[in-house]
Amino acid sequence: MARFRPGKYFLRHLISLLVILLAAVVGVLLYFNERDVRQQEHTLGDRRATNGVYVDTSVQKVDPVARELTLRVLVLPQGTLREQGDPYTPAVDLRVETSSLIRGSLDFKAGRQVSYQDVKVSLDGGSVSDYPFDRYSTSIGFAAEAAGKEVPVAVSLRDVDAFFKPTIVSRSQDHGFVSFEIRVGRSRATFIWAWFMMFIMWGLALAVLGAGWVIIDQRRGLVWPAMAWMAATLFALAGFRNAAPGSPPVGCLLDYAAFLWAEAIISACLVAVAVTGIISETHRRTDEAPEVHPDHHTDSHGAGDAGDGGGH
Repeated sequence: MARFRPGKYFLRHLISLLVILLAAVVGVLLYFNERDVRQQEHTLGDRRATNGVYVDTSVQKVDPVARELTLRVLVLPQGTLREQGDPYTPAVDLRVETSSLIRGSLDFKAGRQVSYQDVKVSLDGGSVSDYPFDRYSTSIGFAAEAAGKEVPVAVSLRDVDAFFKPTIVSRSQDHGFVSFEIRVGRSRATFIWAWFMMFIMWGLALAVLGAGWVIIDQRRGLVWPAMAWMAATLFALAGFRNAAPGSPPVGCLLDYAAFLWAEAIISACLVAVAVTGIISETHRRTDEAPEVHPDHHTDSHGAGDAGDGGGH
């Protein structure tokens, strides 16, 4: 019985399979890492304070165009500030001061159940036109009063916006006011996808450029399938660009680094192939057209002269 020996094709297939499996494993590990980082909860202050307030916050949405960060805030009284032990009903009037310049304070009446409040905080620094490398900074802070008296505050912060990732730069507690200084940047998935889009745009543009160069150099004329592919690529890239995560504005770094160049190269190649194809097809038909000889016209003209002379 002949012994099986793997050939070069088997080894190639095996290596390709291992590379695919390795890429899949790396992708899954990156996903779990980003998920764990995103689910982290950052806390500041003492949640066990007897007469204090616990502020549960989550980053719902980052809007770099409006330069706003939307926080969803739930204020929970602690200890004796609860009415009959109900964690959602304060026993006294509560006022929570925020670092927001849009909505400065949150008021909750005694005996009435608290509810989620949306607080918008302004973003500083950065420019949305730097997409996907734009970075912003802001301060998220709270202070609380119960029946007009300052009380301790504890704050927790989570992130639920899939397109951005806040990073805690510093934490501070000063005279009852607790705050986070955070830096906000695009999430890892958004960053990877934006880079992938730029590579794809340049790859398609160079592929069209190479195909157009071959068609023009070999004078193939009007190659309709190739021209249809170029036109389809030209319009498909516009939809591909609009699918960029985070809805980047027109004129951002992504456009100037890849999209506009790709569109310019593809459109120029399409026009060049069409023009040279028309010229080649015109010359080819001219060369293939039958030549018209003047013999027949001369003979008939001579015969006419002879007839006229006989008449005379």
